[in-house]
Amino acid sequence: MSAALLVLNIGSSTIKFALYPADGDGVIARGRIENVGHEPALVMNEGGDALDGAAPPQDKPQIRDLTIWLLETLSARFADREISGIGHRVVHGGPDFAAPVRVTPDILDSLDRLTPLAPQHQPHNLAGIHAAEALWAGIPQVACFDTAFHHARPRLSKLFALPRALSEEGILRYGFHGLSYAHIARLLPGTFDAQTAAGKVIVAHLGSGVSLCGMEAGTSVSTTMGFTALDGVMMGTRCGQIDPGVLIHLMRDKGLDADALEKLLGKQSGLLGVSGISNDMRKLAASDAPEAEEAIALFAASILHHIGALAADLGGLDGLVFTAGIGEHDAALRLRVMHGLAWLGLIPDEAANEAHGPIISRPESRISAAVIPTDEEAEIRDSLRALL
Repeated sequence: MSAALLVLNIGSSTIKFALYPADGDGVIARGRIENVGHEPALVMNEGGDALDGAAPPQDKPQIRDLTIWLLETLSARFADREISGIGHRVVHGGPDFAAPVRVTPDILDSLDRLTPLAPQHQPHNLAGIHAAEALWAGIPQVACFDTAFHHARPRLSKLFALPRALSEEGILRYGFHGLSYAHIARLLPGTFDAQTAAGKVIVAHLGSGVSLCGMEAGTSVSTTMGFTALDGVMMGTRCGQIDPGVLIHLMRDKGLDADALEKLLGKQSGLLGVSGISNDMRKLAASDAPEAEEAIALFAASILHHIGALAADLGGLDGLVFTAGIGEHDAALRLRVMHGLAWLGLIPDEAANEAHGPIISRPESRISAAVIPTDEEAEIRDSLRALL
C-alpha cells in the first residue's frame, strides 16, 4: 500500500479535493462536489474512472456530511492508498498565523474564534477538519491560510483610519486568495522575463470571488480585499468596495439588521445584483439584456479602478496576470481590461488572448500581460509535504 496526501479546499457551495502521491509528481484524483446545500453533484477533473457511479447523498447535503461521504468514497475506491496527511484551505488566519500549521485542538479553537471575520467561509473550512478527524483520527492535518501570503505587507497597507485601539484589537486589512497568489508568484519567473518577474506585477484573481494583489519581487505589497472578503473589486454576488454611509442608511432608513446586510452585500449584490440575471459571466455574456452588459461593464470598470490604485501603491507596473475561472477563460473580459490600460502602455495581442496565452501582450507593449492558471490545491500539497 502506497502513501497519499489528500487536499480539501472547501467553500460555501463547493468542496474541491485532490489526492496526490505522498512523494513524486502527478495527481491520483482531482474533482469537486458542486451545488452543496441544494442538489450536490460530483464532478471529476482527473482520476474519474475510479469514481464512476459515485453520487453524493441528496438527503444530507451539508458540508460536514458531504465531506465524510467524500472521504469514505475515496478511501474505498483507492483502497491501495494509505492517507498519510490531509491539507486544508482555511480562509482566515487572523493576525497570528503567518504560515501553514499542523492542526491541534488549541489551533482549532483559535481558528474557530476567527469565524466572525469570515462567516461565509471559515465554518466550512473547519467542518472539513472535523470531518476528517471524525473518520481518520490521528492522521496529521495541516491548515493553510489565505491570509498568510499578505501577512508581511507594510503596516500602512494593513491599517484602516480607525481609532488605534481598534487596530490593536485586530481590525485590519488582511487580504485573501493568498494560496492562489503564492502559487502564481512561484510561476512568474517561468512566464515573464527575469526583470518583469522580479518587478512590479499585479495579479488579478477573477473568479466568483475577486481580488487583486500588487506584488514586487513575488511578495505582496498591497491587495484589494480587506478585513473580510467583501471588500475591493465587484464580484459574482458580493458588492466589493462601498461607501459605509450606504450601510448606515440601509440600517437606519430601511431597517436592515446585521444578518440582512450580510445577505444583501454577500449574496445578492455584484454581477447578480446589478444584472438581475445571474452571477455567471458566461450567462451574462450570452444575454442580450442591457442589464447584463451594464453588469459586465461595471465589473471591468471596478477591476480597472483597483489596478490603478495598486499601480500607485507599487509605484509603477511591469506585469499583469489574469488567473482563476474568469481570468483564465474569459478572453473578452481580459481584452476589455487590457484596452482600459492603454494609458499605461499595455498593448494586447488579441490572437494570443483568444488562445488564452500564456503571454497575451505584444512584444512592444510596455507592460507584459499573461494568463497563468492557478492551483490552490497544489500549493496546499506542497505545504503539507513540507510540514510532514
